[in-house]
Amino acid sequence: MTFAFLDCDVARTVANVVVDGSANEATVLTLSHWPGATAPPGLARDLSAEMAFAYLDSPCDHAPAAVVTNNHFDQDGLVSVFALTEPDLALTHRELLIDVAAAGDFGTFQDRRAARASMVIAHWCNLGWGYSEALGMLVALATEPDRYREVWEREDANLSASEAALARGSIVITEHLDVDLAIVDIADDEPLIGGHRFAHQTFEGMHPMALHNATSRFRILVVAQNRYRFVDRYETWVQFQSRATLPRRNMEKLATAFNQLDAAHWTAENPNDLAPMMTHTGESQLDRNTVVEAVTAFLQ
Repeated sequence: MTFAFLDCDVARTVANVVVDGSANEATVLTLSHWPGATAPPGLARDLSAEMAFAYLDSPCDHAPAAVVTNNHFDQDGLVSVFALTEPDLALTHRELLIDVAAAGDFGTFQDRRAARASMVIAHWCNLGWGYSEALGMLVALATEPDRYREVWEREDANLSASEAALARGSIVITEHLDVDLAIVDIADDEPLIGGHRFAHQTFEGMHPMALHNATSRFRILVVAQNRYRFVDRYETWVQFQSRATLPRRNMEKLATAFNQLDAAHWTAENPNDLAPMMTHTGESQLDRNTVVEAVTAFLQ
């Protein structure tokens, strides 16, 4: 069955399928990895886009609906909506489109075209675009991203630079498997660059796709030029399926403890945020080992 896309505000008045978001009062089927969303039996996956494709493989029983909707615009949502509105074309490019969704939500990719497509979609989001503008351009973007080189070229260079820094040892990742933590040490003479995270946020220090492709740890502590940043990856917010995830810790107590030792002001975001961070303003006076040992112990 092929669905028509309808904006979420309008879709509340008609029977609808929700992808990559929360159900509304008229929803008859939810294909979403969001917390609290109940997946139909056999359709739970890491990404909402994977759930949409699984539904195409094995449609489940649900009340009649001709409309698909979503309450936000991002890479995973775009691929999910496209799968249900253009199923034949979507299935032809299934793996590449799922890779685009993963690049957007999880900052991982297999095919560089997917990474570049994700960069362009983030740019579209910053322009205020939505599904009406992007759905008809998705396949061309994913399969021939060189058309959009002027949009992704600068960020793609940052990605390459981070990959090169990892390769030559200017960025070193040390993993602590027992607490699912990756310590990311960036050399003092290494330029601090970044890249997009989701469709409207950025991650500083190194490109998140280079980082996430290099470690499967879901807790990250970045150490760079007397600055520290701890972050829980987005995979631990969604209902991740392919491996177990550890519960998030509220880092506020540790931030308070650091404030007793440091002139810099430490803060910790709500653990229920999409990818909450603990970091500080200005340069820290704490040495690396003090911070690393404290974070590791706190997580244990």
